Amino acid sequence: MNKRITFTALTALVLLTNFCANAQENISKKKGYTLIFKSNKADFPTALEKRLTKTFFEVYPKLAEEYNPKTPKEVVFFIDTAYKGVAACSNSKITFNPTYMESHPNDIDVVTHEVMHIVQGYGYSSGPVWLTEGIADYVRNKFGVDNAGAKWSMPDYKEGQSYKNSYRITARFFTWVDEKVKAGTIKKVDQSLRDHTYKVSLWKELTGYDLDELSEKYASNPSLT
Repeated sequence: MNKRITFTALTALVLLTNFCANAQENISKKKGYTLIFKSNKADFPTALEKRLTKTFFEVYPKLAEEYNPKTPKEVVFFIDTAYKGVAACSNSKITFNPTYMESHPNDIDVVTHEVMHIVQGYGYSSGPVWLTEGIADYVRNKFGVDNAGAKWSMPDYKEGQSYKNSYRITARFFTWVDEKVKAGTIKKVDQSLRDHTYKVSLWKELTGYDLDELSEKYASNPSLT
């Protein structure tokens, strides 16, 4: 029994040692913000790390100023070979899939979408997921540094779409609301989510229309200026 425990502990120590040996960490500070860039992929391209870092410092302070000055001042980017999605945000840490980023090096505004989740800081049970993700893509469209380079854009409206489809589809609807109905609506909705005061009736309070009415108006004339 003791031998098994010793072997298990030794194995864990070896794995931890190997991880630490392969892990890399760079710390950058600018404009009052700190980015801790970590990677467990030894050959992650330096040029791509620099682009991700540059995008952070270009976008994050703007989003903080626009939406939430109390957003965390220190953020962690982690390039994780074990992560199989594209990118994910948890508190003030963003995890990236190195395989995706290396094969899509121009999709740099993954950073813009993910750091907006930090700025949002809604916590739990503050609103539906489609709303959170729609706002993040709305912000990516508005503040992204190179959406064109990634061939990323909001899709044109198609019959049958719903504002609840999330991400880019919802983002386009939100852009239309701000441009065609009431400027500043999405910013106020974002604030209500952070304050945990959001309610569906807020849309009518802000625009004069409830969500379904806005959706009908959008479907009848979805063009953007």
